[in-house]
Amino acid sequence: MKNQFKNQIPLDGIPGLKQNFAADFISGFMVFLLALPLSLGIAKASEFPPAMGVLTAMIGGVFVSFFMGGRLTIKGPAAGLITVCAGAVMEMGGGMQGWHHAAAAIFITGLLQVILSRLKIGKLSDFFPHSVVHGMLAAIGILIFAKQFPVLLGVDPKFTKGLSPIELYSHIPSFIQHANGLITSLGIFSLFLLFLTPNLGSIGKKTPVPLLIILIAVPFAIINNMKDLQPYLLVKIGDFWGSISFKNADFSMVGSFVFWKYVVMFLFVNSIESLLTVKAMDGQDPFKRKSDFDKDLGSVGLGNSLTGLLGGLPMISEVARSTANVSFGAKTRWANFFHGLFLLLAMLLIIPIIEWIPNSALAAMLIFVAYRLASPKEFIDIFKIGKEQFAIFVTTILFTILEDLLVGVMIGICVKLLFHMFNGVKINNLFKAKVETLQTIDSIEIYIKEAAIFSNIISFNNVFHNIPRGKIILIHLNKANFIDSSFQEFLHHYKTNYEQDGGEVKILEKEEFRKLSKHEMSILIHK
Repeated sequence: MKNQFKNQIPLDGIPGLKQNFAADFISGFMVFLLALPLSLGIAKASEFPPAMGVLTAMIGGVFVSFFMGGRLTIKGPAAGLITVCAGAVMEMGGGMQGWHHAAAAIFITGLLQVILSRLKIGKLSDFFPHSVVHGMLAAIGILIFAKQFPVLLGVDPKFTKGLSPIELYSHIPSFIQHANGLITSLGIFSLFLLFLTPNLGSIGKKTPVPLLIILIAVPFAIINNMKDLQPYLLVKIGDFWGSISFKNADFSMVGSFVFWKYVVMFLFVNSIESLLTVKAMDGQDPFKRKSDFDKDLGSVGLGNSLTGLLGGLPMISEVARSTANVSFGAKTRWANFFHGLFLLLAMLLIIPIIEWIPNSALAAMLIFVAYRLASPKEFIDIFKIGKEQFAIFVTTILFTILEDLLVGVMIGICVKLLFHMFNGVKINNLFKAKVETLQTIDSIEIYIKEAAIFSNIISFNNVFHNIPRGKIILIHLNKANFIDSSFQEFLHHYKTNYEQDGGEVKILEKEEFRKLSKHEMSILIHK
């Protein structure tokens, strides 16, 4: 009887709160310990007032929890949007002025996300090839490191002002020369904890390392009286509650190109990263529940509209905190609510303590995030899938760093389309699925024809979506001539989800293709 209850799908709403209070309360508290310092660091790196990151996470927890379509995701600011936020602030006037204009762009982004969710646009997340998405994230990691390395060393911001990412890397020797020894020691020690602690077995993996760093860094700052050194060395909150206002969003640039450029960038990165996180968390959910992607996108849109009006950062379904939420034993969306509630209490009760947090400690946390986004393992994994995937991945990274994120992603997609056309994919097959469906007494047979690639997955998805649950599905590949990695990922997820509902999916004739690499998701070309 006890095991039966353990495997029971948790209830939702108020019944779910009562049933899973202890698990969600504890997980929410543990995620709060991670979210507080990260939210401050992300906001500061984004050229927003640091506490605005906490505001976003508060709204993402206390408000968005009631509307979200996922059960285990944590809503809040994300490192993946740092470069977009910072770019928006700088290009729309810089300083306080740029912040207010960027907030207005975030508000508009939220409204568009609500509209797109009503149009059932969630399935568009399948359109973007993995090599391009991972290239975008790796580029963001490289950019975060460039901007946070001087902060880690306690370098005066006047030495980094106006430098491009390439210039920031070229000035690393100069930053080391102008490093503050006291601050650098704290930053290096924080990095040491971040990289070492997770490798100390089960206890290390469950230790909230950001909290551990703060518990060390705050006394370190007090003992060394860092407030008497330089103002840029510590977090500055100021009058948090007085700074929250519906007047924080300034719409005076709404008619300019740069305003809508950043609306598009916010909309693209925010929505794609959120949808991909929801998909990833569905895979980690021990109860195998399926999220409503469009509902979740709409909830993020509502949150972004509110946080934009108040001056906060854009929020997403954040992958690192969501993963931690699952590992801490969360059962329902109430864990996200509690994480936001604890952040609210922190801003009511402990702002004076928060203002003793050294920026070097926050920079260490962001550099750790940057490493995870652009680690050597990411490059190796993409290379193993295929050299062509690696070329697309690197191209996306280069153009994102040299130009901007939208240019990088668009060029990455174009390179992939050109590669497919070079390998015989016809223009009329790029965005339209060629598929035939036959229904027999015992099964449904699906014949994939010509090319099955990332850009026509949406068309294929419409066909697969209309298949009744609980059937035997036979997917024939022998009439196809080209199958890319993204479509294979799509088939893998479809098979997993369909069989969870009691059906059966068989993928046939795969042996008739040659692979471009040894990886299981390698591109397949018919022999």
